Amino acid sequence: MEQLYFRTLGEGTPLIILHGLFGSSDNWLTLGKRFAEKHTVYLIDQRNHGQSFHSSEFSYAAMAKDLEGFMQAEKIESADIIGHSMGGKTAMEFAVNSPSKVKKLIIADIGPKYYPVHHATILKGLFSINLKTLDSRKEADDQLAKFIEDFGTRQFLLKNLGRNGDDFEWKVNLNGIAQEIEQVGKGLNQNATYAKPTLFLRGGKSDYILDSDINLIHSIFTNSRVETIAGSGHWLHAEAPDEFFQNASKFLENA
Repeated sequence: MEQLYFRTLGEGTPLIILHGLFGSSDNWLTLGKRFAEKHTVYLIDQRNHGQSFHSSEFSYAAMAKDLEGFMQAEKIESADIIGHSMGGKTAMEFAVNSPSKVKKLIIADIGPKYYPVHHATILKGLFSINLKTLDSRKEADDQLAKFIEDFGTRQFLLKNLGRNGDDFEWKVNLNGIAQEIEQVGKGLNQNATYAKPTLFLRGGKSDYILDSDINLIHSIFTNSRVETIAGSGHWLHAEAPDEFFQNASKFLENA
């Protein structure tokens, strides 16, 4: 079984952090250092992302299996887990299937429901960048701007652009993700249940977790609560890091 790339920070009880689609462990370094004051923090690159392996298989079942293999390899019996967006779906899948390996669960701005595919513009924009003729990151940003107006979103996506000698390459498995993009929106088995403490943190300006989703959340995660970080969008850990850290820390530290 191929192993995931990860980085470790700090000492204390294990805390695993899982990034979202087109993200990587890099996105969580700043917050990871803050959590590392009381935890051994494991920042993971999920398959097809960052420095982890590429695979044509891209599903939550596969990513949950990857997480299980990682914990076995690192001899982690159980851990607190934070998962954002796609990483939250992986964390939910893992928790309902392996509850003994999870202590507390924090799900950042994603619910257990099915989400229609809404990444077409991003994929189109990324595929529009001609790596063979690309001379600079600025040029890549200019090409991506024709599809994505928001500068911050473009900068986040272009973190996936790496160098191989003089040439540019994608760190992310763009083809593999595009072929399996339907899997990213897949919902959790609605008959599943998980009874350990779970915190859902949603952005006040995000529409990923609606009030109408809360009943479904409580029916699966029977010991859960949903809290809102006002003024924040989907990337709440980047947009409101202090509030995210305070909410998450309070939940993790309280018995």
